[in-house]
Amino acid sequence: MRTILDFNDDWLFEGTDKVRLPHTAVELPLTYFDETSYQRTFTYQKRFEADPSWRDREISLHFEGAMANAKVFLNGDLIASHADGYTPFEARLTGRLQTGENLLRVEIDGSENPGIPPFGGQIDYLTYAGIYRDVWLRLTAPIAIKTHKIETPDVLEAAKTVRVAVDFDNPQELEMSGRITASLADPGGKVIAETECALDGDSVALGFEGLRDIALWDIDAPILYTLTLSLETPHGTDSVSTRFGFRDAVFKVDGFHLNGRPLKIVGLNRHQSFPYSGYALGRHAQERDADILKYELRLNTVRTSHYPQSTWFLDRCDEIGLLVFEEIPGWQHIGDKAWQAASVKNVRQMIRRDWNHPSIILWGVRINESPDNHAFYTEANRVAHELDPTRQTGGVRCITDSELLEDVYTMNDFILGDFELPGSNRPRTPLRSQQENTGLKQTVPYMVTEYCGHMYPTKSFDQEQRQAEHVTRHLEVLNAMFGDPQISGAIGWCAFDYNTHKDFGSGDRTCYHGVMDMFREPKFAAHVYASQGDRSLGPVLEPVTFWSRGDRNIGGVLPLIVLTNCDEVEFRYGNNPPKRIGPDRERFPHLPHPPVIIDHRCFSADELGRWGMDWQEAKLTGYIGGEAAATRRMTSSPLPATLQLTADKERIAVHEDMRFMIRVLDQEGNRLPFLFDPIDIRISGPARLFGPARPALIGGSIGGWIRATGPGDITIEASHARLGTMSRTVRAGCETP
Repeated sequence: MRTILDFNDDWLFEGTDKVRLPHTAVELPLTYFDETSYQRTFTYQKRFEADPSWRDREISLHFEGAMANAKVFLNGDLIASHADGYTPFEARLTGRLQTGENLLRVEIDGSENPGIPPFGGQIDYLTYAGIYRDVWLRLTAPIAIKTHKIETPDVLEAAKTVRVAVDFDNPQELEMSGRITASLADPGGKVIAETECALDGDSVALGFEGLRDIALWDIDAPILYTLTLSLETPHGTDSVSTRFGFRDAVFKVDGFHLNGRPLKIVGLNRHQSFPYSGYALGRHAQERDADILKYELRLNTVRTSHYPQSTWFLDRCDEIGLLVFEEIPGWQHIGDKAWQAASVKNVRQMIRRDWNHPSIILWGVRINESPDNHAFYTEANRVAHELDPTRQTGGVRCITDSELLEDVYTMNDFILGDFELPGSNRPRTPLRSQQENTGLKQTVPYMVTEYCGHMYPTKSFDQEQRQAEHVTRHLEVLNAMFGDPQISGAIGWCAFDYNTHKDFGSGDRTCYHGVMDMFREPKFAAHVYASQGDRSLGPVLEPVTFWSRGDRNIGGVLPLIVLTNCDEVEFRYGNNPPKRIGPDRERFPHLPHPPVIIDHRCFSADELGRWGMDWQEAKLTGYIGGEAAATRRMTSSPLPATLQLTADKERIAVHEDMRFMIRVLDQEGNRLPFLFDPIDIRISGPARLFGPARPALIGGSIGGWIRATGPGDITIEASHARLGTMSRTVRAGCETP
């Protein structure tokens, strides 16, 4: 039977440091670093002995991802190479292992090689060097299952079909004979259908017909079935299991349809990077990001900008019902013919790796924001449709009147910022019509794939007036999207702040484009999305204010935007009579839940006069169905009152990565936005800390990640000079994630 072994332990990095994968070659500071520090060659070595039980089996190493241009040597011989830093590759060990100790050496090159996508121009993100994803040792029979693609062509019919195309691995070119069995299990594990067929060459097609009482995979009910393939040949057996879903996803001229019903796409872009560790956080951190997007930001879609991301992340999107637009590596630059051929190869590798994920609804087969290139993109689309005729393609551009070769015209529309450009006569416009962007007379399937972002970068500790404008821009774009039936949806730039090259960002090597910071701490704009999402996840009530008299340019807090999904909000200032105010449907008529805007219209002149020079407390209460659903209080004299330490989980597996957050709160439990005191972090127990042990708060909060190195209790202590020490204990178990 197939055996998959964790091969992440006991690597010697650069001949001196013993490390566990995933691993980043250089841990960068949070800001003001030199990104050229990782743009060189690094070496990983691992010594191991071949187990006698491996004899007569096919043996290979599977690398989920290494950045970049990896070369694998076994006992001094080059056995594999792989240029792309985002797709998996394998190194075959069969027949090459020697008795006793073997030496594996992997060389990776962190330089920005212009022959490898996405390199050759300038890119607005970092490509951190290292073997940054898992490595597995795979043992199989000499003939094994190589790939399999699952298709569900008629999910909207009462009787459903599953088609499975299977390719076999037969590197020794043995005679093919035997049988393969396919079984289908429901979400509870009950086998509901079986079929089998004899082998006939290096591939086979089989499947099921007439399946009834099948539940569809949907964003609110992500039902997953399991297909198990079992192979028997004279040379041994093999078996693989894959989760998949029955779902129909299609972009039409009247919008996006999921399982036959229209659905407006609301999403954000995601970079897979983290502070300090770069790309090299493992399963839990990847899954946690998906959960944040789905449950905290309440999105229904994510775009994997600008490269294929971790399969752990995609698996979690399958599990929780988060739609995915996945694209190939690249950013604006197109290289020569060889570069373009490598990019088309990336299309193949991406689709072959991920074609069974029900969450993926669109393949991105164009280099992000690149100029038109007819031959290149004709071939990229041809390959995508050949490999996967069940999904449409998109090609993200930022130029108007671009040649449409894909199925969906996907557009980065940053028009909202243009009204501010010197000499611009354009009025404030959230989004253009699709015809203004496409230049086509006919209507086509159309989606906005970036907006806001670099047009209005906003830090979590920026002045309140900028925060309110940041929020307003996201609200305006979403309102315009919901109101235009020709726009399938909009995916904003972006979910999380990220580190970048010196040529981009705010000069400190950071792009503050996210609605959350790099530690996944929400800015006010995060609540724009939460307030429009699934109301069953709870009430949202977020006043866009630090509640101070003089932080805005002209003082005061009016107009005060309250991001909420409540029916109305009661506002009380000091001891003055409360005011009940409803959502501003006049300004935001298309939003599912318009914000409440408290301004001078809500008060008489006499009431406004009561605000006076004596700054007072405030209280906001959100009502749903006439009942109080949420309350926020704002103190007029904020001081550090509480040191808060949270951990994402109470129990983690050995080798699992986990985030913790430290916050300093005022008397009403609100984060202090302009507090930058140092925090001392101490980790005791079997764990290591990513990043410094004495970081400074950033606008009242700071986060970090630990990795469990063994079983036992891990205690995280955070100390603040004025508030003392807070601790939290996490139990690390024996199991590996």
